[in-house]
Amino acid sequence: MNVFLKNKDYRRFSIASFLSTTGDILFYLAFMTYASKLHNYSLALSLIAISESIPRLFEIFAGYLADKTHNKFKNIFLMAVVRFTLYAIVGVLFVAKVSDWSLVVAVVVINFFSDTFGSYAGGLVSPLIADIVGKEEFGEAAGFTSGVSEVINMVAQFVGSGLLLFMSYSNLAFINAFTFLAAGLLYASVGLKNKQNGNDLELKEVNDQKFIATMKASYKQAKKSPGLLTIIGVVSLLNGVLGAMSALIPIVMAGHKSTMLISNYSFTMAVMGVVVSCGAAFGSMFGPQLFKKVSAFTMTIVAGGLSLFTTFSALTAHIYTVLPFFFLLAATASIASIKLSQWLVNTVERKILASTVGLLNTCAMASSPLLTTIFTTISGASDVRFALIALLAVEAIVLFVTVKMSIKVKRSQTKVTTPAKASD
Repeated sequence: MNVFLKNKDYRRFSIASFLSTTGDILFYLAFMTYASKLHNYSLALSLIAISESIPRLFEIFAGYLADKTHNKFKNIFLMAVVRFTLYAIVGVLFVAKVSDWSLVVAVVVINFFSDTFGSYAGGLVSPLIADIVGKEEFGEAAGFTSGVSEVINMVAQFVGSGLLLFMSYSNLAFINAFTFLAAGLLYASVGLKNKQNGNDLELKEVNDQKFIATMKASYKQAKKSPGLLTIIGVVSLLNGVLGAMSALIPIVMAGHKSTMLISNYSFTMAVMGVVVSCGAAFGSMFGPQLFKKVSAFTMTIVAGGLSLFTTFSALTAHIYTVLPFFFLLAATASIASIKLSQWLVNTVERKILASTVGLLNTCAMASSPLLTTIFTTISGASDVRFALIALLAVEAIVLFVTVKMSIKVKRSQTKVTTPAKASD
């Protein structure tokens, strides 16, 4: 939070991010509500989910394009204007009362392109924030933005459901559009200020390599830092474990109503969502400062251990045991992810930073649906207990590998520092 309060440029970037996040969530909730009232609502909701998830898998390419972009501030502003235009069109479509399915298909396509442009804009923002706040404070800055976004996600869902009582779908689409425009103006103001002060962040070197060469460069630079590649793999798997657990615990709830439900099923689901979001928000906002001297390996080991405890608690089928562990797992996984981001910023060249972060995000995003599909398939084919036991096995292997690699890295660092001390 300190970096938010003392750095005006980062504060404007953060507010721009919060504005667009709020507008996105409000409209997403409204669109899901509209689709749920259609005759074939299952297909409509599935199309919306696909339009939301696929652009996340393109982040590796979006990051690569961002690294090749010279005028980053200009392009961030242009992306905001494009997304403003797209959602203004959505608002007009709702006002025009287009037929239900034509409207859904049109908005799904628009939403897909908007989120794809958003991935590119996110790639443009990452290296600029690293320059604005400095590499040492990047983790704290990223954590604060991520944590506040989690809080906004929770609050906006409740606010959105209330707004739908007296606001139309078109009004929420226009609100979303104007949040993007406001965000774009904030980004542009930071760019203009830096140019006027003679501190043009865009004059720094940009990536001129082809895609494959860039990925190889990212890999080689990450490989030079002992243990970094292992942590990338482990954090990606932890993200997948969180996704699988979020899918398996509701199945446990359905089969153990007496011990897994608080009041009723829907209320328990809502409580679980809030608990996980609060854990992620707490870890992101306060973790980088509270655990500043704790290594990424240590945080990852703690998160791995908590994933085992959370799965064990799910096997016992007691909701009041599950929730505390799930909260702690979400918090520590968030801290581990931020530690990893900080490590990447300190290791990888600025000109390929967005590509590397995009690669990391793609791995993390891909692991969640992959592991969720595997373990829910096991649950559907046999029993949820077998799926949880299989998940335990994966978590145990991940924890073992992390601990082993942590010991190996510490030994190698000791060997490097010992001769230096002897020479002194």
